[in-house]
Amino acid sequence: MAHPGKTLIIPCIAWLAGSSMASGVVSPAVISAEAIRRHVASFNRHDHTHFGQAVSNGDAARWMEENVPRFECPDKEIGEIYHFRWWTYRKHIRETPDGFIITEFLPKVPWSGKHNTISCPAGHHFREGRWIRDPKYLNDYSVFWFRKGGNPRAYSFWAADSIHQRALALGDFTLAVDLLPDLVANHGEWEKNRLSPDGLFWLTDDRDGMEVSIGGSGRRATINSYMYGDARAIAAIARVAGRRDIEAEYTARAEKLRKLVQRKLWCPIDRFFKTLPLPEREMAAADGSGEASLVDVRELHGYTPWYFHLPEPGRGYESAWRQLMDAKGFMAPFGPTTAEQRHPRFTISHEGHECQWNGPGWPFATAVTLTALANVLNDYPQHEISRRDYLETLRSYAKSHHIKRDDGTVVPWIDENLNPFTGDWIARTRLKSWKDGTWDPAKGGVERGKDYNHSTFCDLIITGLAGLRPRADQQVEVNPLVPDDTWDYFCLDRVPYHGRLLTILYDRTGEKYGRGTGLRILADGREIGSSRTLQRVIAPLPD
Repeated sequence: MAHPGKTLIIPCIAWLAGSSMASGVVSPAVISAEAIRRHVASFNRHDHTHFGQAVSNGDAARWMEENVPRFECPDKEIGEIYHFRWWTYRKHIRETPDGFIITEFLPKVPWSGKHNTISCPAGHHFREGRWIRDPKYLNDYSVFWFRKGGNPRAYSFWAADSIHQRALALGDFTLAVDLLPDLVANHGEWEKNRLSPDGLFWLTDDRDGMEVSIGGSGRRATINSYMYGDARAIAAIARVAGRRDIEAEYTARAEKLRKLVQRKLWCPIDRFFKTLPLPEREMAAADGSGEASLVDVRELHGYTPWYFHLPEPGRGYESAWRQLMDAKGFMAPFGPTTAEQRHPRFTISHEGHECQWNGPGWPFATAVTLTALANVLNDYPQHEISRRDYLETLRSYAKSHHIKRDDGTVVPWIDENLNPFTGDWIARTRLKSWKDGTWDPAKGGVERGKDYNHSTFCDLIITGLAGLRPRADQQVEVNPLVPDDTWDYFCLDRVPYHGRLLTILYDRTGEKYGRGTGLRILADGREIGSSRTLQRVIAPLPD
């Protein structure tokens, strides 16, 4: 059973020191910066792309030391890729006349918007970037989408939820409240243009960032989950703003959409959330009332509802998670497949469109799935899936982050879609074969997918594996998903949270960190909670 398990609640204790982040006093680190410097030196050595990013390769180590949480664990691959993903994220921070923005592709791509921005992965940019200590990057990026020329509806994007989740980590809702009218207006535009007569939202798979999918276009679990999450987030922000009218309205909208998703998109036979197609005339105008049946395929995006806690606990929906670890379902050596492998149209193709969602692995979907799974393991009483399954899936995801270079060396890598059985990056292989110079640097081309910023990884470590669960109150909740008897130690250090710097560490013997055995939570270098075992701990932040 994954939940509820035991929860250790630490009573409030007196605290004399103020916030290290607010006061400028830097608390001592548990983990030195040596690992950052060593990893960055290796990543820089193998790098050959430069696109005028705000933080150069030469400044990367210093920037990471000052801005990102430090992490170490016995799994060297997970540790390496954690550092690699911060190194690549830093590349996508760009300073523009409209402030800092975050990109998906390093080179300019023709389907992007202003400053090469694309809304499709922006939700991932916020989830990952909220753990950067300097707030200016995401402050600017938040405003850009609504007031500086961004197009938040070019692709699906859970915008309000992203702003809300960042506010939970900051412990500061000032910007979220300021953007509340923009978030309400954004939700209204989605309703105006993408709401079908039955109350569900519809979208083409291409505008969902999932082209050539088996299930295709229609009333998809993705866009409906995003809109549910945004409605809940708008209600939460409105509550902080004292707008009880907006809170009530969007709470009701969220609940209505929850019921529709559970009633219309859940397949009781296959026990999965699926796509409900729209008749062709509805796809054009969305003004008909035609009947349709759910598609006959389970797709990985059917786990998206749990990303937003949409499915009601205790009603059997958790049975869908059996498919994640099933070799005929989604399980594969290099991360889960995007369609169930038993389906006759499942394929791993190196022909046709280079970005297909009919089987290949996509880090975007893997990140959504692991975030959703962390929610299940934290908040749903169930027997279908375990913390060990979370770690195994995360390990397969980390394993996918590599490429063999022409000289035979294997280096960390993140790209677009991949062969989940061999680890080959499919879009890269396809583009390399084109004869028009699109890919070939010798002909003036660039590798568009190198250091692709279309997913999360570090957030999965912080909120999943190490277990920091952001909250609106002044409690620190930590529930590590590291299975018992797996690791002897791990440490997540210097995590910005509510104006403090947190440390979450586990030391089975007490010899690694010299702070006693078990799980320890520190705020600004002082212990605020502990447990001898890996379990949920809730402790108050000091005043």
